[in-house]
Amino acid sequence: MNTLQVRFEEVSVSYGDKKVLENINFTFPAHSLVSVLGPSGCGKSTTLMLISGLMSPTEGRIFFGDREVTKLDAVRRKVGMVFQNYALYPHLSVLDNIMFPLKMAKVPKNERRDRALELANLVQIDEHIDKKPKQLSGGQQQRVAIARALAKEPSILLMDEPLSNLDARLRLEMREEIRRIQQETNITTVFVTHDQEEALSLSDQVMVLNDGAIQQMSTPRDLYERPDNLFVARFLGKPAINTLTFDPNGRIRRMMNIPQPYAGQIETVGIRPESIMVTDRPEDALFRGEITHLERIGRDVSAKVRLGSAEMVVSGLPASVEEGQTINLTAVDDELLYFDQTGRSVRWSDVGTAAGSAGA
Repeated sequence: MNTLQVRFEEVSVSYGDKKVLENINFTFPAHSLVSVLGPSGCGKSTTLMLISGLMSPTEGRIFFGDREVTKLDAVRRKVGMVFQNYALYPHLSVLDNIMFPLKMAKVPKNERRDRALELANLVQIDEHIDKKPKQLSGGQQQRVAIARALAKEPSILLMDEPLSNLDARLRLEMREEIRRIQQETNITTVFVTHDQEEALSLSDQVMVLNDGAIQQMSTPRDLYERPDNLFVARFLGKPAINTLTFDPNGRIRRMMNIPQPYAGQIETVGIRPESIMVTDRPEDALFRGEITHLERIGRDVSAKVRLGSAEMVVSGLPASVEEGQTINLTAVDDELLYFDQTGRSVRWSDVGTAAGSAGA
């Protein structure tokens, strides 16, 4: 299978005065699984349609490997697509559904049957090849759709919200299966989703879109631990990140020893709920507050804590805490995130740059 990287150069899509995507540049590496993540209306599905050839950009160029495909239609691009609704033929058996693209390509009958059986085995649907789609569960139908998309050995596999119609348990199972299938076939895969858990668990890289612009593209770990801006920090994480207005004379500034050129840039502090800990030593506390609400799910204890006029969500608390209790909280210093007035991340590595800017 000749699998390729995908590259966009200055790609824009407009409808009249409305820009859906604006000057998008990225490279999805060959053999990788990349998720395109973002809220509704951010441009995710448009990006997928542009890769597939079902839509053309208003401006810019699209490449598969070194070959420009901007003006090629979907058939000539040789991509496989898996949709949210699976789009299986209800009157055909599982095997005939998988074979259908090969039949349309006039592949000899014996050859297409062998290929379909091989794919049915790959997606672990081989015990159901004689059934019709309506006799299958949602997860089984999804496996058939993936096998059919792989039948013509596409150079790129595109998946548009493929798990959104499944229940929670099946979603988890199919996430693992999609990752396994991608690794076994080594095919470049683009997975569009609004679900952060899917994106972070599945992907080699994640591209976050918002308002038609790339907010960040990186590994799932870097995306979570080192967000480029406040939008990414807030979009990722359950419970959501706590954000506080930075006080240049406050306790966080003093206890974290933040130098002046750096502190001068900071507008907002972000602290993830799991980075906060209870301390018995008031002198070590960054915050002191009252528990206003507790949520216990199994061993996990989360709470809302009132800090004067602000409120903070804290997870991973000891089981002994109670509503109404006043607690002292501290945080892992290297897990605090800082953002400037524009929402851009400010990091320790920026201190030199900040000092230079301050002196200019």
